[in-house]
Amino acid sequence: MKKNKTKNLFEEHQRKILFITLALFGALILSFVVTSISIGKDVKQKCLQAQKQYNITTCSEALIVHLEDSKNSLKERSQTVWALGQLGDKKALPVLKKHYDASECDHQNKLCRYELKKAIKLLEGGLNITAFIWRHSL
Repeated sequence: MKKNKTKNLFEEHQRKILFITLALFGALILSFVVTSISIGKDVKQKCLQAQKQYNITTCSEALIVHLEDSKNSLKERSQTVWALGQLGDKKALPVLKKHYDASECDHQNKLCRYELKKAIKLLEGGLNITAFIWRHSL
């Protein structure tokens, strides 16, 4: 009798651990999907803004023009760098490399070096694990 009770407690404990593990895994997947959708929404918003501002239909081309337009603030242009990296269009690579240097970040006077480095890495074949969730919607 005692053996069965111990076995039942052990099995119940295993079920609880399995349930908690599955719940945590589900929460992780949900968090990944929500984050991915949020990134895609931000990229799309940046694209639409640039397309409207410059009357250009192609997202990456509009973002490149937005990046090159010094009338836009450095903050806006650095956000555009991020969007270009997320978008993954290699046409932006020469423009991004033109602005990149190895000096310290100086957000008051230059585009964010860190964002440029990340975007260049993505366009040179870096893994963008969230892109498959949202890129089809652009």
